[in-house]
Formats: sequence, C-alpha cells, structure tokens
Amino acid sequence: MNLFSVVIPVLNERDNIASLVREVSQHLHGRVAFDIVCVDDGSSDGTAQVVLALKNEIPELRLIQHEACYGQSVALLTGVQNAYGSWIATLDGDGQNDPADIPKLIAHLEKSPSDVKLIAGWRVTRNDGPAKRIASRLANRIRRSFLHDGTPDTGCGIKLFEREAFLSLPAFNHMHRYLPALMQRAGWRTVSVPVNHRPRGAGRSKYTNFGRALVGIRDLLGVSWLVARHVRAHSRPVQETRP
Repeated sequence: MNLFSVVIPVLNERDNIASLVREVSQHLHGRVAFDIVCVDDGSSDGTAQVVLALKNEIPELRLIQHEACYGQSVALLTGVQNAYGSWIATLDGDGQNDPADIPKLIAHLEKSPSDVKLIAGWRVTRNDGPAKRIASRLANRIRRSFLHDGTPDTGCGIKLFEREAFLSLPAFNHMHRYLPALMQRAGWRTVSVPVNHRPRGAGRSKYTNFGRALVGIRDLLGVSWLVARHVRAHSRPVQETRP
C-alpha cells in the first residue's frame, strides 16, 4: 500500500487548524496509510501549540516550525522534503479546502496513467467575497493566456502530486501557484478535478488581492520564460560494436 502524506502550510490559523487536522484523520483512517505534516510558517498566535496538543490524539501528525515567515511555497517545500509518503496531498490551513476531497483525488490517481503526476483541485463554486472571486477569475485567465497549461484553477490549495516529481521542479517563492505549468514543463501530465470549497471558519486571509497582483506579474513572466526556454532532449542508448 502506498503511503500518502498530507502537507498543510499554516500561518496564524490557531482557530482553524485543529478541526482541519481532525477532518483529515477522519477521512483517511482505514482507507490509506498516511501521515500529516503541519508546517508552521512563523505563526505568532499559538498555532504551533494547538498542533502539538493534537499529537496524542492523532499519532500520524507531525509539526515542523519555521523560525520566521518565509511564505507558503517555502512552507510547502519544507513539508514535502520532510514527508514520508511517495504521494503528497496539500491543503490550505484556513479550512476552506475540504479534506473529504482527498479520497476523491486518490481514487482519480488510481485510475490515471502513470505519466499523470499532478491532480489539481478545481473550485467550481467559490465561497469567497466578490472582490476575491473576480480577482481570481482574472488572474486565472491571464495565466492561461501566457502558459497554456489547461488548468482552470491553479490557485486551489488542495492538490495531489508525486513527491519525487515535485522535488525535481525549480523551487522559488510562489511556485505553488504554477505547479501545473511546471509539471507539464517537466514532461508530466496534469488533470483538474472539481472539489468542494468552504467558507473560512475564523480569521482572515493573509494575502490581499493587490499583494497577489504585484508578485503575480513578476512570477508569471518568470514562469513563462522558464517554459519557453526549456529543452527536453530525446536520447537512446548506443550499443558498442565489437570487431
């Protein structure tokens, strides 16, 4: 049986993380072998203490803590590097991704060809405010026009991907928003699967639409350059002939 790891980058989500971790455990117990890696990206609200208090209840849970806030992509990379599973499921720490969708993504993986290395969640119905929905729709449209990755919702936090394939990708801050294009650049296939999207339970988003736009423009240009300049050689072994 494959071991699956669930990686949850989290920043100041003290009031959301406990229920989210319990849901992950509830939906995976008895279905697959798994571990859960929470990466606390420099929280200042006691998030780490909440996670530590859950360890006796959920033995599959581990906590890794950054000394400062390095960003979601760096926290994701830390989690994947320390995960035990050969396949990684990711969730945002705010509870808007539904852990009940993880078995759905795993079932989709089990019937997919071996060259599919990423199954991305697709939030068909968004539970966000109007400004955030409009900004996300516009960002996805611009990204698709540049990258042609065929992915309707690259910003969805719930994904399932092969650990080895992910670790072979170029690592940079905000890379998590471009995983489909980066996987395709490496020669792998990606698919999108409709998933549930829930209202935020407590707290507020750590990123503003304006902040996303500022970094998104530079990142999009950089990823476009990476995709355009990538060369994948096709080779074959040559047998030595003997006289």
